[in-house]
Amino acid sequence: MSAPISNVRPQPDQVLVDIVDYVLDYKIDSALALETARNCLIDTLGCGLEALEYPACRKLMGPIVPGTIVPHGAKVPGTQFQLDPVQAAFNIGCMIRWLDFNDTWLAAEWGHPSDNLGGILAVADWLSRNAVAAGKQPLTMRAVLEGMIKAHEIQGCIALENSFNKVGLDHVVLVKVASTAVVSQMLGLSREETINAVSLAWVDGQSLRTYRHAPNTGSRKSWAAGDATSRAVRLALMARTGEMGYPSVLTAPVWGFYDVLFKGQPFKFQRPYGSYVMENVLFKISFPAEFHSQTAVECAMQIHDKLKSLGKTDADIRKITIRTHEACIRIIDKKGPLNNPADRDHCIQYMVAVPILFGRLTAADYEDGVAADPRIDALRDKMVCVEDPAFTADYHDPDKRSIANALTVEFTDGTKLDEIVCEYPIGHKRRRKDGIPLLEAKFRRNLARQFPARQQQRILDASLDQATLEAMPVHEYVDLYVI
Repeated sequence: MSAPISNVRPQPDQVLVDIVDYVLDYKIDSALALETARNCLIDTLGCGLEALEYPACRKLMGPIVPGTIVPHGAKVPGTQFQLDPVQAAFNIGCMIRWLDFNDTWLAAEWGHPSDNLGGILAVADWLSRNAVAAGKQPLTMRAVLEGMIKAHEIQGCIALENSFNKVGLDHVVLVKVASTAVVSQMLGLSREETINAVSLAWVDGQSLRTYRHAPNTGSRKSWAAGDATSRAVRLALMARTGEMGYPSVLTAPVWGFYDVLFKGQPFKFQRPYGSYVMENVLFKISFPAEFHSQTAVECAMQIHDKLKSLGKTDADIRKITIRTHEACIRIIDKKGPLNNPADRDHCIQYMVAVPILFGRLTAADYEDGVAADPRIDALRDKMVCVEDPAFTADYHDPDKRSIANALTVEFTDGTKLDEIVCEYPIGHKRRRKDGIPLLEAKFRRNLARQFPARQQQRILDASLDQATLEAMPVHEYVDLYVI
């Protein structure tokens, strides 16, 4: 007979302990990380403001029960909603992610660490308003920036060596875990309570990736992170009441995360938690497109110009070869019909065809009106993706973190263009000098979508100076974005 499983409650898994000790004890002293976090904040909020122009996103905004207003609740930028922190986190997280235009982290697992801002900003705003109502000091935006750095780090460091997509799980599990840890610290949970909260995030059933892939690609991929970060707030609040945790949630034989959902393999780690991820995060500056295609789109824009200079059109193209990396082929190399905007912004052929034809790629280009142009699918059919092992190796190299693509165009007359290669997109750390002015310009455009000129200027005055932003009470900053 087999021995019975011990019922002695174990010590918490080391992965939980490391996350919680980092969140509670690590001091952020990297000026680069704080400056990058400020840029990340304005870019992320700007993405949300642009998303509010789309009815499919706006219909998900607001309280669960229409008309509900929460006293001292968290406000949703760009709207008049004031909600409980759980629902506010969903609203903010949803609008941030809707257009696939916020920051990106690429490794063994992919993701968008600024998705965590939904929970972080909602909780910080709620806590600040309640503190002021009680005659206490509010949180400052420095706390929000530090929370962003830590959430980026947790999500990104786990993603470096651990592929959730290869076991069919979506990367938003890491949003839930990172947000839970950070908002637990903001809520003042003890070390034990924070461990309990993080364990609850791992216990949850995790999202399948099926809504990101053919034949089921759909709009859930635009609100999944909002769901994850709001769930994190809910779990942290439950832990604050004294709700128990599950210390061996990852390692428990048979019933733990590793055995049930990770093919029995423990997580691997490349580096300890610090501020590496925020310092190296990728910004989507030019194009609202899945990040593995960003350099391909830059190449396609050059091809558009070359075709014009040669007096040629898409009808003269016989074949386009996209030399790329393995992750790109696995995620966005897609043939056949594309059924909705979510399908199109995860198809590299579509994201290359549109700029070749029109010299642009905007969020509106994924809508049905543009997609109905028969030239797009005709051009898609002329494309083939091939993996370059060197591109794949450089993609995983921690000192390079390239996202390379190269395009070769062959014409029906037998001639061809020289291959156009782009290794690092404009939002990469190696191109920060060129990228940040464009990021700020993107923020200005997005502010202009929602606010009159004087309100835009007040937001810019508070947002573009590091010291001013860090010292500002959270609720006062969020109030700048209220319609």
